[in-house]
Amino acid sequence: MKKQLLYSSFLLLIGCTAVAQNRDAIKFSQTINKDNAYKHLSVLASDEYEGRETGKKGGWMAAEYIKNHFKSIGLKGPVAGDYFQPINLVSYGLSQIVTVDGQPAEALNDFFIMPKTVSAKGFAFNANSILFAGYGLTKDGYNDFVDQTLTGKVVMIFKSGEPGSTAPATASLRNSSALNAKLKYLAEQNAQAVLLIDPLVDNMPDNVRGYLQSEEMVLKNKETTDRMEVAQPMPVISIGTALANKILAGASTSIETLKKKIADSGKPSSQEIKISVCASATKVENKVRAENVLGFLEGSDPKLKREVLVITGHYDHIGITPDAKGDDKINNGADDDGSGTTGVLLIAEAFAKAKKAGKGPKRSILFMTVTGEEKGLLGSEWYSENPVFPLENTITNLNIDMIGRGDKAHESDNNFVYIIGSDMLSSDLDRIGKKANKTYVNINLDEKYNNRTDPNQFYYRSDHYNFAKHGIPVIFYFNGVHDDYHMPGDEVSKIDFPMLAKRAKLVYFTAWELANGLKRPVVDKNDDGTPKM
Repeated sequence: MKKQLLYSSFLLLIGCTAVAQNRDAIKFSQTINKDNAYKHLSVLASDEYEGRETGKKGGWMAAEYIKNHFKSIGLKGPVAGDYFQPINLVSYGLSQIVTVDGQPAEALNDFFIMPKTVSAKGFAFNANSILFAGYGLTKDGYNDFVDQTLTGKVVMIFKSGEPGSTAPATASLRNSSALNAKLKYLAEQNAQAVLLIDPLVDNMPDNVRGYLQSEEMVLKNKETTDRMEVAQPMPVISIGTALANKILAGASTSIETLKKKIADSGKPSSQEIKISVCASATKVENKVRAENVLGFLEGSDPKLKREVLVITGHYDHIGITPDAKGDDKINNGADDDGSGTTGVLLIAEAFAKAKKAGKGPKRSILFMTVTGEEKGLLGSEWYSENPVFPLENTITNLNIDMIGRGDKAHESDNNFVYIIGSDMLSSDLDRIGKKANKTYVNINLDEKYNNRTDPNQFYYRSDHYNFAKHGIPVIFYFNGVHDDYHMPGDEVSKIDFPMLAKRAKLVYFTAWELANGLKRPVVDKNDDGTPKM
């Protein structure tokens, strides 16, 4: 009797387990495997794709590859019949000129202007004299501006340091609050412009030079247009030692002479220097071709198919670094985010095969690889402002950004993935995602970064956030950063393909539950994490 009861209980347990695991979900997940992952990633992260930078040839090649895959597996192009959603992206270069006594100075060698400090209107000035005002200090017992009129003047000051200081010139460069205080004072006194004598110009690091040479890329929408139109309080130009001494030669003096005089006397040595200095800077706007790539799978349930699950990964990366050390200059971005893009392609194919077999999801799924993530989440921001499907019908965003490797915290066991955001807005989504993992995949779900106070701010640093800020529940899947993050060493050869496939399967099974569930995840938390009343 007991033996028979035990046997019956065993059969019941098997039956319950079989019910818990959906056989169709398992069947169609088989296309998500390491071999198919390698097939896609070996193309997307190849040297031929030149690091897939937004607005460059490699990025366009990646977009075409993804589009062709979506088309080949039977997904529909939901953007008026197309797979591309163009984003209104522009770049701003800086045309900048400085002349001293009629002689042109060389940008980045003699001077530089921070691009973001120049409005769309630009600036220009033509001064017949310069006011040298030492360290630009106003404090008890010492005032570089005493008896000086600043209104309408071009003022030249040392960016950092104090009278008599023996510290290296670069020692206080990081003290931005002190510099900001100087600039604020000069703006309040209606100075026309400021020339900062800056040691950084004399020995400029490659990364700073690269930043100053790069073009600022922004979405062309009302918010950015309004921001670009805002005029700065006054132009600020950083100049090197050589250019500063050329200006000071108009008064037969030099930087070292003036520093010694101020240090020895303990008094300012501010003075008017009769020399002409002209400068101008203008923003040059260029249209950038960039597009999100969308593939749509319509749901099978007449009532539920209007609801849409969105699965995302960004296909762009940071392109080529000409001054990178060594022979390899291409940032292939195999992990960031070739791995996530590959995951989206694999999951899309699995669901497409399910639909062809008559087992398609009840709700619709939008598979979207976005561009411009590395430029500031621009592609996903554009979609959230110009959604192809109403945001109120979007039930969840599952975002995949780096699932092909691991970090130092998991060197001994790579069977993990960080999940971020799953419980930020919806307890339902958190429960569904963790249940899918327990039922099908059994990966260690690390929630170390699943909070808004994480110093790394990962919750705000990938494309899911442009859905979360609109109240749409999200899960961000992530394997952490590593030594090759944003470096040419992020190569296909270093990818853990079995784990890439396993993490992609976790997203797939979570998506299966969401797309076929009786109800969409309830949003029961506010953006700050407090319960909705």
